[in-house]
Amino acid sequence: MDQFSNRTFDEIEVGASESITHRLTATEVEGLSLVSGDVESFHLDLEGKASNGGPSAPGSAAIALISGLVNRRLPGPGSAIVGTHFVYRGRMHAGDTVTASLTARSKDAARGQIDFDCRVVHESGAVLVEGVATIAAPAKRIAYGDIATPAVILRRNDGIARLLKKCETLEPVQCAVVHPCDRDSLLGALEAAKHRLIVPVLVGPEAKIRSVAAEAGVSLAGYRIVSTEHSHAAAEVAVALARSGEVEALMKGSLHTDELMAAVVSSTTGLRTERRISHVFVMDVPAYPRVLLITDAAINIYPDLDCKVDICRNAIYLAHVLGVPEPRVAILSAVETINPKIESTLHAAALCKMADRGQITGGLLDGPLAFDNAISPEAAKTKNIVSPVAGQADILLVPDLESGNMVAKQLTYLAGADGAGIVLGTRVPIVLTSRADSVRTRLASAAVMMLVAHDRRAMLLPKT
Repeated sequence: MDQFSNRTFDEIEVGASESITHRLTATEVEGLSLVSGDVESFHLDLEGKASNGGPSAPGSAAIALISGLVNRRLPGPGSAIVGTHFVYRGRMHAGDTVTASLTARSKDAARGQIDFDCRVVHESGAVLVEGVATIAAPAKRIAYGDIATPAVILRRNDGIARLLKKCETLEPVQCAVVHPCDRDSLLGALEAAKHRLIVPVLVGPEAKIRSVAAEAGVSLAGYRIVSTEHSHAAAEVAVALARSGEVEALMKGSLHTDELMAAVVSSTTGLRTERRISHVFVMDVPAYPRVLLITDAAINIYPDLDCKVDICRNAIYLAHVLGVPEPRVAILSAVETINPKIESTLHAAALCKMADRGQITGGLLDGPLAFDNAISPEAAKTKNIVSPVAGQADILLVPDLESGNMVAKQLTYLAGADGAGIVLGTRVPIVLTSRADSVRTRLASAAVMMLVAHDRRAMLLPKT
């Protein structure tokens, strides 16, 4: 990573300048309008782009661009904008390329402040914004990396925030963190502990766990460590802790998923129940109006009909735990009609009939449905599909692991979705973390696990 340094008051000379050229996106225009409160219909069209009447984009975008220059380039970290006086002469629209610049015009040594001439110029050459910003420059140098600004994602439905909110009044659950022997898995568990989602029991080689903690600069004081020789033993010990009731959940650390699941599925010492084990992704998709569950994309490779029955039941159970009283289950295939040559359509038809006869309860099932018909009311209407599920699914039951994994990752990397994950059909809920998981995703997975653990706890309480 390239290293940069801010520039102190003494280092900046009159005439010093910086600039940045940026193409304004529709998402940025809409986001800036939402922040400024300028969201009247004549300012934003249906696609979230600034209309010709929208005065919000120039002011908000100009301030954002100039603030970025001040905070990251000149003077850089440690700066503070004391005051501004800008004149706005034009409008910006999604797709426009603009250049923001600032140049030091005068210095006030008594206050440690610098006046900068600021301009935002359209690609056509028109000056959109100009004026003066007074900046309190830093007195000390700060080194920093050139970290790219993350893409802006507007969330119509912040499902993960609601999940975390539901957990605020609950007691954290005892959770065995299996082989947390790399930085991400250890810090992820400690972050979940800091948010009072779990009480981590760290299971693995103690010396290695403490070494990782030392390198990351975190303390393990107050945390229980159950030392094991290697990752295989860590999985076995963690499962034994769950069987004995010492922990209410498991969280995968830096061992491979197969290692952990081998201990979980053991017929003699594992965590099997009468229900088939399956995995559910809880996806918070920015453009979708509700949390979307996808199953199974991690455990069952080519599930047969019997397996899909339990996959469906597990997902419906999780939806109930998350507060959806009658989830709509879309059973996916490539088409929305029965085709004997496509086995997934036959499975869909059988599952729906089983629901009609009371063999699957707690949700509304429909299928086969293609992906677009499952999540888009417009697509369902175009195909003349009349269904309480089509276009508004809560659960997507996929044909096999490959298709489910692709759907979940496409939503994550192309649609900006956050995806928590949980393994069900076991005695305790299990979180399978990934090195690619963000902090938000890890916390979301821990929150889902916590809600399931508390539901299991309530089910075991004696009836009065």
